[in-house]
Amino acid sequence: MKAAIYRWGHFNAAHRLYNPKWSEEKNKEVFGICTNPNYHGHNYEVVVKVIGEVDPETGFVINLFDLKNLIEKEIEDRFDHKNLNLDCPEFRELLPTAENVCYVIWTLLRNKLDEKYHILVRLYETQRNFVEYPAE
Repeated sequence: MKAAIYRWGHFNAAHRLYNPKWSEEKNKEVFGICTNPNYHGHNYEVVVKVIGEVDPETGFVINLFDLKNLIEKEIEDRFDHKNLNLDCPEFRELLPTAENVCYVIWTLLRNKLDEKYHILVRLYETQRNFVEYPAE
């Protein structure tokens, strides 16, 4: 029997959307206020969905305690109260858009979870804006 289990996480982080290959005018045109040179922040919410077979001995797809600890270590501790552009090597060469942050989170988790699991990450940048990876 397959089932899906979800775990919600949270982190606060600042970022700036800015392409150094472009002029200031083009950055403002494309990114608007998100290109503020003093950065801006979000209260990110992340939902991790893990799909897999229910273990007949435990009744679990995955132990939620283990998933909670993984999200804390790999996501929350790494990104909480950080400037994504300046403090996080994952974004030194990658614009920290919601799409890219979501993909990085998925990659970090994918590298730590057994391949038997299918995982999906939903990242809320605001209450009205969110991204899912992989897109299904």
